[in-house]
Amino acid sequence: METILISGGNGNLGREILRINKDFKIDAPSRQEMDIENLEQIERTIIRSKPGIFLHCAGLTRPMIKHDQNPELSVRLNIIGTSNVVLSCIKYNVKLVYISTDYVYPGDKGNYSEDSCLKPVNKYAWSKLGGEAAVLLYENSLILRVSFSERPFRHDKAFVDSYKSFLYLDEIAPLVLQVIKQNVNGIVNIGGLRQSVYDFAKISNPKVGMIKRQEVGAWVPSDTSMNTDRLEKILATNE
Repeated sequence: METILISGGNGNLGREILRINKDFKIDAPSRQEMDIENLEQIERTIIRSKPGIFLHCAGLTRPMIKHDQNPELSVRLNIIGTSNVVLSCIKYNVKLVYISTDYVYPGDKGNYSEDSCLKPVNKYAWSKLGGEAAVLLYENSLILRVSFSERPFRHDKAFVDSYKSFLYLDEIAPLVLQVIKQNVNGIVNIGGLRQSVYDFAKISNPKVGMIKRQEVGAWVPSDTSMNTDRLEKILATNE
């Protein structure tokens, strides 16, 4: 059984993958055991674990304001930390799977394919794109641009004028594992149907209120929905 080494295994996606996994041996060290800011720790963990795949979920995500208030932390975790992972995977010839975000797309028209032009919508997305740049220098790699939220939707209000390809965490994790099993490289969008954040949120939180983008600032894009044709072709080969 092939081993997957996960960074950020204590995060939402990492925990869900650990919960549902049936096909891989998974090694999910704590940050104390494998800090992505520490290149030597990553290498020691790879030597110990002997993974076939490194699933890189660790990084700084939300709240988004953290990336504005502390860009140094964004750089260290999402760009330098990811670069450390890339260097380690290259050195030990480990397949790298990097979790990125739909926010790297411009966010104005939606239906973005993996080949669409990129223009990150906020500093978080810029930091994730910085990580992507490092990953793309390594041929034995896969970038997954994902769009997901916890179930039930965790906020009191949801945007009626912002459109995404959201899926719930319990829906996205199986897709991540299915794509990994297909051993593809490059970039794959993983998400659901285009809908407003509000319509998506109502599925799991019927009492959610409405909010508009202008009430919180320009960092909220109008439409980062993704074209998932490549995902569907990959999944079809697994049927």
